[in-house]
Amino acid sequence: MNVLVINCGSSSIKFKVFQVSDEKVPVAVAQGSLSGLGGSRAVLEAQGPLGRTKKELPAQDHGAGLSAVIRMLQDPASGILSQGADIKIVGHRTVHGGERFTSAVAVTPEVIKQMEACIPLAPIHNPANLEGIRAARNALPGAAHVAVFDTAFHQTMPDRAFLYGLPWSLYEDHGIRRYGFHGSSCRYVLGRAAKLTGRDPEQTRMIICHIGNGVSVTAVQDGSSVDTSTGMTPMEGAMMGTRCGDLDPGVLLHLMREQTLDQVDRMLNNDSGLLGISGTSNDVRELLEAADSGNKRCAQALDVYTYRIKKYIGAYAAAMGGVDLVAFAGGVGENSAPIRQMILTGLEFMGLCLDSDRNSASGGQDRILSRDGSGADIVLVRTDEELMIAMEALALTKNSSMDRSSAIL
Repeated sequence: MNVLVINCGSSSIKFKVFQVSDEKVPVAVAQGSLSGLGGSRAVLEAQGPLGRTKKELPAQDHGAGLSAVIRMLQDPASGILSQGADIKIVGHRTVHGGERFTSAVAVTPEVIKQMEACIPLAPIHNPANLEGIRAARNALPGAAHVAVFDTAFHQTMPDRAFLYGLPWSLYEDHGIRRYGFHGSSCRYVLGRAAKLTGRDPEQTRMIICHIGNGVSVTAVQDGSSVDTSTGMTPMEGAMMGTRCGDLDPGVLLHLMREQTLDQVDRMLNNDSGLLGISGTSNDVRELLEAADSGNKRCAQALDVYTYRIKKYIGAYAAAMGGVDLVAFAGGVGENSAPIRQMILTGLEFMGLCLDSDRNSASGGQDRILSRDGSGADIVLVRTDEELMIAMEALALTKNSSMDRSSAIL
């Protein structure tokens, strides 16, 4: 039996197929993407045990595009899977579930209706997610479809963490509050980091730094999210690749006296962050190289980027009365030893003592990075959001009592 995990964006579909047998942890057997949806042509790329394929398709919408993906996966002649994919379960990555969804749910017409009600909270992401769900249900009507929400993991936050200092009616009538994102990644990292360090996640104060082009820092106490840096949208929090992060709201008022709403929206989401300060790139590797060559603005961009994350680590340690473990995940968190070092330098007073040799030799693989005898653990976890989504979907569909975090250990 196979579980298909789908991540639908506005112009792309990313997918991964997991094979399941005898209630063991699902094993990834194929993955790929379909890009260019809505344009004059689309590009389908995939790889599996038989090899790789890349081909252009005529103009595709989500429905036609997903149908093409599924036909390829089910056809042994496609050169991806020798027997074709017997897809029984589809897990859908869904960005925003508001307060309606606190865990993964089986997709029903009522669930779709409630997801539609969440569109104002994620106007860019949720419509694409819904397109993918509708297309997959049409293409695989006999499969069980499960929606897994990025925001669900953070629904354990207390009101002191998620409420904004705004009129109560904005929360009560419009759902304006902090929701948080990267929930599937956090759930995976929670289980894996605890295993690496031999800690009981139910008795651990953990800070998860998911660092990539998007950044989130999450405080997890005794297995539950108690605070997170991202807010109603992914724009809040630490500075990111092209997003500004935390910002004085007065800046928005000032900007909107001279620019349109769309111009300000684009600036804050697409033209800010590392790209905005450096003026050249949002690629951390390029910025590190430029900074080493004396580019002051690139060095400043990286300094702000890492300083903001450091501040969140300190804040969340204070919120939890200390910290036992800091975990790094995400493209930059997993692969950039210099960024990890910049973030952790100066936090030795909290027991966070990085071993330089372990850090530089990590190779992007799961491992402990802290010095022996440190007061708190530092770990690198190569996150796997797709596996976590597959596990969530499988557990819900099978009505399993399996602990979905410990199952990946």
